[in-house]
Amino acid sequence: MLVTVLAVQGSVPRGEGTRMLVFADCFAGTIGGGHLEYQALAHARALLAGQTEALHIRHVLGPSLGQCCGGTVELGFERVVATDASRVQAMLQPPRQPLALFGGGHVGRALVQTLAPLPFVVRWIDSRDEIFPTDVPEDVECEHSSPVQAAVTDLAPGSRVLIMSFSHAEDLDIVIACLRRIREHDDLPFVGLIGSKTKWASFRHRLQERGFGAAEIERITCPIGVPGITGKEPEVIAVAVAAQLLQLG
Repeated sequence: MLVTVLAVQGSVPRGEGTRMLVFADCFAGTIGGGHLEYQALAHARALLAGQTEALHIRHVLGPSLGQCCGGTVELGFERVVATDASRVQAMLQPPRQPLALFGGGHVGRALVQTLAPLPFVVRWIDSRDEIFPTDVPEDVECEHSSPVQAAVTDLAPGSRVLIMSFSHAEDLDIVIACLRRIREHDDLPFVGLIGSKTKWASFRHRLQERGFGAAEIERITCPIGVPGITGKEPEVIAVAVAAQLLQLG
């Protein structure tokens, strides 16, 4: 059974369009957990077993389920078969944003793993073709590019860009390529550069020398990561950067 949140009102765990696929002995996806999901699983399995025919149910989360959210949720149930697999898979797959990650070092590797379950399709780019590990998650495309900044020209429109190559010279070349693309097309909503405030001060000066104005330079975010996380370990940096990307929406 395919369970869909058809309508919501007030405070609820998940929004309209959220889906969950329920089998007799397992399930995929989530409509928010808790007692609401427990009841939805039970109802879907009752439908599978022919114990009910109700394809729509409405829950008031406070009185009927004892959940503190207090809102209401209307659920729809649809029986699906093997021939519906591709359609159902597309429904369960959340929209994914394109993301270009320049740099296959320690932070890059940690980021790829952190981003794997999140709504991004990652294009992982490095000038060193031997740098990528063998255990790359799905939805990650590894690309060797030399010169590395050449890959900027054909990034998917709307790509988020993260720059953390092994070389400050390469970083600068990538930043310049991104700013030129923004100048021409304005289709890179976020360009983040790893580094300290000292590194960024040096880069700002070099970018000014290359003819970029203050407003253009402000399109680069450096340092990257949500404020307040001070750890320097690759995994800590990866979590801070992933959180920043999710804040962008």
